[in-house]
Amino acid sequence: MVASGRPDINEQTQVTDANGGNVKAKKKKKRALGKGTDVIRQFIKDTLKVEFGSLSNIADGAIELSLFFDSKNAELDSFLKKVKEIVESNEVRRLPKIPKGTRDFGKEQMAIRGRAFSIIESVFKKHGAVGLDTPVFELRETLMGKYGEDSKLIYDLADQGGELCSLRYDLTVPFARYLAMNNINALKRYQIAKVYRRDNPSKGRYREFYQCDFDVAGQYEKMEPDFEVVQVLTELLDELNIGEYEIKLNHRKLLDGMLEICGVSSEKFRTVCSSIDKLDKQPFEQIKKELVEEKGLAVETVDKIGSFVKKRGPPLEVLSDLKNVGSQFLENEGSVLALNDLEILFRALEKSKAINKVVFDLSLARGLDYYTGVIYEAVFKGATQVGSIAAGGRYDNLVGMFSGKQVPAVGVSLGIERVFTIMEQLEKERNQVIRATETQVLVAVLGNDLPLAAEVVRELWAANIKAEFGTNKKFMKQYDRAKQNGIPWIMTIGENELKEGIVLLQKVENKEEGFKIPRDRIVEELQKRLNASSS
Repeated sequence: MVASGRPDINEQTQVTDANGGNVKAKKKKKRALGKGTDVIRQFIKDTLKVEFGSLSNIADGAIELSLFFDSKNAELDSFLKKVKEIVESNEVRRLPKIPKGTRDFGKEQMAIRGRAFSIIESVFKKHGAVGLDTPVFELRETLMGKYGEDSKLIYDLADQGGELCSLRYDLTVPFARYLAMNNINALKRYQIAKVYRRDNPSKGRYREFYQCDFDVAGQYEKMEPDFEVVQVLTELLDELNIGEYEIKLNHRKLLDGMLEICGVSSEKFRTVCSSIDKLDKQPFEQIKKELVEEKGLAVETVDKIGSFVKKRGPPLEVLSDLKNVGSQFLENEGSVLALNDLEILFRALEKSKAINKVVFDLSLARGLDYYTGVIYEAVFKGATQVGSIAAGGRYDNLVGMFSGKQVPAVGVSLGIERVFTIMEQLEKERNQVIRATETQVLVAVLGNDLPLAAEVVRELWAANIKAEFGTNKKFMKQYDRAKQNGIPWIMTIGENELKEGIVLLQKVENKEEGFKIPRDRIVEELQKRLNASSS
């Protein structure tokens, strides 16, 4: 109490540097007091006649103070209620914040998101996919055992009546659960929804984020769905127009074959893969240390792995190298199957003009436990560092984990939040104004005649013209509103226009002279000009 009342909050002190010179003034940090403290100090000062700054006065009032704060004192209860009210009213005024790893999206960002989602959905539908939605949380048992070492990132929920639930980690496991529950043997689906991961947030990495998934489940001719999914990924990234990217591609059976050739025991395949998968972020020497010291591999084994995972390049060239006479991969049954699959896939991608976006990379491991075949990951190559922007692969056994009935499947997931980060940065670099609305015309009534504005704007809305309205005597105020919001046209109705039975239509961008349009032809004339400007 004494310290809180001292008048030295903004006191300056003198600081001397190590050489005994250059004396600098340094302000003490300002002491922040809650309102409850002020109330208690004022009470003691007024009621108990205690002056702050004097320890002797505090001592003189100690007995009276202790009697007041006795629980039997009737005045104490009302006093504490008063303090509580003031403290709680102070808390209400505190600036709120959002949880770590989440973000709000303003109107400009929502405009970018809306544009991106529209492009993504149109690509999915072009390939015959149907929409699907699943609960944001699943039974915990549904999710566990599907993500390998990443299972620690699953958000568990409190027990709400006997069911242990967790927030969904991705959209693939819920999709597999849906197929198993409904006994579906074939489905091409897309889903755009939020997922949750208890990860360390960084640029482009959040704890709550959208994923955009495209999956093909069912029995098909060899590599048909794998080809289409990779093709869809290239179309998505091309149409989003984010800049240069590459799709790193590998095969899980080839990876397992490589580890077998190197002498790694099968029970360590997945844990070794999770280490190899970090090679895009960490140097091999660091991964080598982890594999030797933490995962118990021999130095010779790790060095052999290192010689393989450095292989990357144009798909058909690397494939040819791996299939050369004398290649150790040709002596491994799983690797031979993988190389044959990849040859079919690469020939198809070559014909579809998509192979130039693909890099065959033996270091790609993908840490998730459920992948069984082709795996891939898209990486942005521009200045904005966001890491992987999409990933996926074949998972033939996942549905069987739920039903015992094997339904082969392959899919890709676009990490749209990272794509948004790139798109937002590109908008800044282009110095373009982002339109938050799609409004085509502002109906500006010069006066307070709301019924007139309602009559006119209703005609436009009925014709599916995107319109807003305003009633204000000052034309420039309404014109500035249209300009600031990027609305291309303004339709003005003032006293003179009412007398003549017309409206004045102007292009906002260059403030050109308006067109006088008869009142009964505003829809027809406006549509004509909107069509001309969009063509």
